[in-house]
Amino acid sequence: MNEALVKLKLPLPLLYSGKVRELYGLDDKILMVATDRISAFDYILPTAIPDKGKVLTQISVFWFDRTKEIIPNHLLSADVRDLPESLSSFQKNLMDRMMIVKKTKKVNIECVVRGYLAGSGWKEYQEKNSICGVKLPAGLKESEKLPSPIFTPATKEETGHDMNIDIQELKKRIGETLAERLKEVSLALYEKATKYALKKGIIIADTKFEFGLIDDQLILIDEIFTPDSSRFWEEDKYRIGISPESLDKQFVRDYLIKIEWDKSSPPPPLPEEIVRKTMEKYGEIKEKLISGEKL
Repeated sequence: MNEALVKLKLPLPLLYSGKVRELYGLDDKILMVATDRISAFDYILPTAIPDKGKVLTQISVFWFDRTKEIIPNHLLSADVRDLPESLSSFQKNLMDRMMIVKKTKKVNIECVVRGYLAGSGWKEYQEKNSICGVKLPAGLKESEKLPSPIFTPATKEETGHDMNIDIQELKKRIGETLAERLKEVSLALYEKATKYALKKGIIIADTKFEFGLIDDQLILIDEIFTPDSSRFWEEDKYRIGISPESLDKQFVRDYLIKIEWDKSSPPPPLPEEIVRKTMEKYGEIKEKLISGEKL
């Protein structure tokens, strides 16, 4: 099994270390490095998934290019040859897992779009017949396609769990104009990607986006349509009424639920078999989505 990259010490100022990515100052830009760390239920797990960061980066680079006519994004380059000479000895470590990106003022909202009834959305629908204040028809089943995709934002909390909010609360927090723009762009991105993915035999059940601002211009940031940020189902295995097997991080979440981890104590290490299968799923969705396509 390949060795996983968990942390990389670069001769640059470390601006931020997240669950997966590390951001370094690079003059007036940022160097974003995707490690192989994996998180679940707001915890970083003690076991990394080899090459996961490469998959996330390559898929994001692909989608940033495919969606730039909908909204500008922060990507400047994903080519290690564009790094400064001082990082030449790190090129092998950074290959396929780095992006040089623009600096933005982050909008602290997670922009979730749901096209199917799954995960926490299914749970909330069972209780309220709605998700984040969006009323839905009665009688829908698990994994059923919604009449139309819905925008269900959430706060991004520094500590604790992110909190789902409705559009009215979003408007209170960030203003009506920006809230409506986030909704419009998020739905447009989801529509474009789902049409493309279906041609590849993949259903994007739901996904999330992050945005930033440069002056007053909205910019798409972080990652996009990756197996860390999206729920991917294979179309030929899709069935209404069950939770389909997915090609994304849900596989790891399901394992942790199965072993009855309490989600409040330090998470347990992942067995080698779970690591291997997770690697396979991430590699498979990358192959299905972008194989033979221009990167």
